[in-house]
Amino acid sequence: MTTVLDSARDRALDLIRRYKHQVDYLAIRLEASEGSDVLLRGLRVETLSEGMSIGGHVRVCHRGGWGFSSFNRLDQLEMRVQEAISAARLVGTEETMMAEIKIVEEICRMPMEKRDPRQVSLAEKKALCEHYGEVLRSVDSRITTLSVRYGDVTQRSVLVTSEGTMIDQTWADLEMRFSATARSGDQVQTGRETMGSRRGFDDLRSLEVQVQSAAERAVRALSLPTVQGGTYTVVIDPVLTGLFVHEAFGHLSEADMAYENPDLLETMSLGRRFGPENLQIFDGAKLPGHRGSYFYDDEGVPATNTQLIENGVLVGRLHSRETAGKLGEMPTGNARCLNYHYSPIVRMTNTWIDRGSTPVPDLLSGIKEGVYAKNWLGGMTNGEMFTFTAGEAWMIRNGELAEAVRDVTLSGNAFQTLADIEGIGDDFFWDESGGCGKGGQSGLAVGCGGPSLRIRDVVVGGDAEDD
Repeated sequence: MTTVLDSARDRALDLIRRYKHQVDYLAIRLEASEGSDVLLRGLRVETLSEGMSIGGHVRVCHRGGWGFSSFNRLDQLEMRVQEAISAARLVGTEETMMAEIKIVEEICRMPMEKRDPRQVSLAEKKALCEHYGEVLRSVDSRITTLSVRYGDVTQRSVLVTSEGTMIDQTWADLEMRFSATARSGDQVQTGRETMGSRRGFDDLRSLEVQVQSAAERAVRALSLPTVQGGTYTVVIDPVLTGLFVHEAFGHLSEADMAYENPDLLETMSLGRRFGPENLQIFDGAKLPGHRGSYFYDDEGVPATNTQLIENGVLVGRLHSRETAGKLGEMPTGNARCLNYHYSPIVRMTNTWIDRGSTPVPDLLSGIKEGVYAKNWLGGMTNGEMFTFTAGEAWMIRNGELAEAVRDVTLSGNAFQTLADIEGIGDDFFWDESGGCGKGGQSGLAVGCGGPSLRIRDVVVGGDAEDD
């Protein structure tokens, strides 16, 4: 496939030279990928596959109008260029506004510290899933349903543009997901764990402790009391912090959300205070070794680290070249596409809240009755509103952890929750399990992280109080 992509790149460069004068901007992105997928459900392997794909897309902008065409037949490249140009010229009626960037020609290879997944047999990947399935099953006879999923993809993309950019990038991404459901009578509880890596296959070996923990959480929850619903001071662990900063705040920082919504743009005004003085929030693909890391985004903008909140104040947002141009700000390298079937849109990369200075035990201090929530089972957001389900939780009584509880959901308004942060822990953890969805592009690899947080006045769902 590499030779085919090299030949297609030369063809793309020739077409760029021939057609670039007809439009304001023309980009061709070529892609070759290969990967494998294994799904074990119960005692049965339901999916066992390897695959390769090659294709690309053409993006054109003319007078502010965009044309897009994707393809998986390289011999149709010129036809797709013509289609995209026709579409852009048909809808363009205003002015093309794209932030300027430095033109580069570069070949980038994401380093892999451990075994390349392409050098690992499908049989070994299947055996690893079966091994982890046995770990889940062996925890307790009440484990009635389990699943293990393995996936890897290695992708090479080549971007050439009418401005003169030519970027050739290669990376690999791996992920495993584990789920165990325990049942006792009418009571059903589920534990989940997800692990991801861009460093190589062996990062997904020796995960027995994490896998076993997922099943143990499910079994343990069968006998736990349900939390009493109400409003509490809550302490969340770094994994939930990462989920919160990504889902509840990160998406609101994506500039395409703002410039298309005047009300949100006003709410997300730079210079507005959203949290305490010690709150720092960042997003960036420039950090090496994380699942949201890369050298250049899919518009050829170099990866950056963007500070979104500094000392509690909104100071930045995430951009494509178009959103940066329309808002008069600098591009941040956050235009990403899942694969060649899609156009790049503004996406997070690695998003985190910076480490604080409060020792974690001190976050519980002075809480007469509260909740400590750890890990996550799921969640949803709707604009600035969020609801997350904790994987584990305990009551806090008189500043100490007390009884474990289950069915803990945390709900609130993202902006109010940021303002209600009372303490930021001195711990930190990177969660590499993220697969982000937006605009129909689901499963884009991201990282998220942060320290433990203490937050007042969080709505905790559970049993209603007795009359």
